[in-house]
Amino acid sequence: MDQSEQQPAAAGVDAVDAIIEQWRVARPDLQTDAMAVFGRIYRLARIMGDRIEKIYQEYGISRGEFDVLATLRRAPAPHTLSPRQLTATLMLTTGGMTGRLDKLERGGLVVRSPDPADRRGLRITLTNAGRAVVDQAATAGLTEQQRALTPLNGEQTQQLNELLRLLLIDI
Repeated sequence: MDQSEQQPAAAGVDAVDAIIEQWRVARPDLQTDAMAVFGRIYRLARIMGDRIEKIYQEYGISRGEFDVLATLRRAPAPHTLSPRQLTATLMLTTGGMTGRLDKLERGGLVVRSPDPADRRGLRITLTNAGRAVVDQAATAGLTEQQRALTPLNGEQTQQLNELLRLLLIDI
């Protein structure tokens, strides 16, 4: 941890401001606006990722397992997808997906069954218990995310959302 991360933030100043100031002194020729923006995005993502991970642990699942359950939950009833569809959606390796599915199946949150359209294929289906877990975890996670946005009013939240969308579309 560098010195700027150890110091408490003053009103209106955060750790990124301290880092940018250090760069301004060390290299006044650098344009650091992008560093400030992405530094804050990175820090927010890490902080919120850790908070959400703790929330999901209360439901006996990891964030990665939540992603699998949520992907199945968003699929049309009966909330069934192939492992390939899950892997593509979540951008995982087949090995990573197998590990998650093994744990979720042991927990009774998903079931694997033969694919009637492909003798070699499988179908993964969300169980009633899995649906209950993912619904509760999603509600708790969204509540925490909404709480984190309370410093912003509705218009600011919408503006931030639009600006981030513009960046993601163009990257």
